[in-house]
Amino acid sequence: MRRAVCGPAPLNFSAMRFDLITIFPEFFAGPLNHGIVRRAAEAGIVQIHVQDLREFTKDRHRTVDDRPFGGGEGMVLKPEPFFQAVESLLGHSVGDASQKNPLLEKTSIILLSAAGKRFTQETARRLAQQDRMILICGRYEGVDERVAEYLATDEISIGDFVLSGGELPAALIVDAVTRLLPGALGNEASSQNESFSAPSGQTHEFSVFTGHRPLATGNSLLDFPHYTRPADFRGWTVPEVLIGGNHAEVAKWRRQQALEKTRRNRPDLLPSE
Repeated sequence: MRRAVCGPAPLNFSAMRFDLITIFPEFFAGPLNHGIVRRAAEAGIVQIHVQDLREFTKDRHRTVDDRPFGGGEGMVLKPEPFFQAVESLLGHSVGDASQKNPLLEKTSIILLSAAGKRFTQETARRLAQQDRMILICGRYEGVDERVAEYLATDEISIGDFVLSGGELPAALIVDAVTRLLPGALGNEASSQNESFSAPSGQTHEFSVFTGHRPLATGNSLLDFPHYTRPADFRGWTVPEVLIGGNHAEVAKWRRQQALEKTRRNRPDLLPSE
């Protein structure tokens, strides 16, 4: 069941829509029911809906996680419930390995992840140009990498520290983006004359962050990709090295993938060449 967080809002097709996918839907009843976000919802500037991930499971235990391929600690959130939740919200399939279906223009699907690109005020400004944002809140050891690779349009972290899941980061992003929307603040100049309001490169932006496990800083690497069952999901398969049982090869692969992801998302963590 989808639930609106901020109470009834006028039907307004020009409103920015936020969909938050989580295993703790009650979490958002408090943080988003106050201040600017609440007023923006009541004015029809934003629409905020929360989706319970467990509604897209198929077993009586409503299982959303499984053991990681290749071994290791913790549990990994499965890909199927996330894909089905997003497709339910979009009203169409996103496709499979043989054919990827395009999203509507100005729609972003954001995975909150410790291994993502850092969220800054510039990111908030870019997202404020969208019509719709679907935010995926992770938990446990992480989310199956196929969600990041084939479902999400963005993988975002909010700083170099660790939280229990993606719900707080999602609430922070909703707040940061909402206040940039026309009409959300009483005085439009408020968002233009505050910290980090200068164009990128003219100010040092401060950011905060969450994820599923610690993110090392100081020339260290982001976490490696995680995979869990099924081994083949819509034609996207788990790397063979994780299934073969050779622990030395698994460790080598994880190191290489962590380096690649760090180079792609957080090159600032790597030593200067």
